[in-house]
Amino acid sequence: MNRLSIILPAKNEGAALKDLLPQLRAAQPGAEIIVVDDGSTDDTRIICEQSGVICLSSPYSMGNGAAIKRGARAASGGLLVFMDGDGQHDPADVERLLDKLNEGYDMVVGARDWGSQAGVGRGVANTIYNWLATRMTGHHVADLTSGFRAVRAAKFREFIHLLPNGFSYPTTSTMAFFRSAYPVAYVPIKAGQRVGKSHIKPLKDGIRFLLIIFKIATLYSPLKLFAPASFVFFFLGCLNYAWTFIREGRLTNMSTLMWSAAVIVFLIGLVSEQITALTYRKDG
Repeated sequence: MNRLSIILPAKNEGAALKDLLPQLRAAQPGAEIIVVDDGSTDDTRIICEQSGVICLSSPYSMGNGAAIKRGARAASGGLLVFMDGDGQHDPADVERLLDKLNEGYDMVVGARDWGSQAGVGRGVANTIYNWLATRMTGHHVADLTSGFRAVRAAKFREFIHLLPNGFSYPTTSTMAFFRSAYPVAYVPIKAGQRVGKSHIKPLKDGIRFLLIIFKIATLYSPLKLFAPASFVFFFLGCLNYAWTFIREGRLTNMSTLMWSAAVIVFLIGLVSEQITALTYRKDG
């Protein structure tokens, strides 16, 4: 049977870890528990020592995704569970994710309900992400950005070089699994209120969330993003030509510019599609 490694990225989450780690040890007594201390300035390391879990410390903060990557590289288990260190995730739900994983899936994600979202804005944004990812992949995506997930270690490490150092590792890993035809499932969970202060910054992370929209497309199938955009430019060019021809009886530079943009955008999509295919190619 595959050994289980549970990885918790943590930055100044000592208050939450004090209660979470004993609960996690009681729920999964045989698991390897790894806390990746992302440059904490509180008592995170001391609490890990007292709880008898592995603590990988960084001298400064490198980001949530960087902590996930470090933990995944250090883990010895064949199965990995990632969960937040802020107390939002229930240790009892780990077993539910693993049961689903054993049905033949390579990734199982804990899908939050609306009441578990961190505010209306985040809830709306996540709903848009889920809808777009579902449209892109052709598979139902219940929660694209959840940080509570169970994966097969060997499959996850195939994409570790793609993961960003920031907060969007869940998006990247999910789309990478879909792109590689590794089955993904979702288990409904109820996430609690985090202990302590959130590390999300509204302005900075608002821009990051917009970039995730483009990442969803480019990680799976760039042409599904670029082809419609190309069609829009071509259609606008035709519309502008029809308007100017009726009014002035001539072809304007604007129509030509839009048609040129349509061709350029489509060609960028083709090149991006080839790059994406090479990114997921397995050598050997």
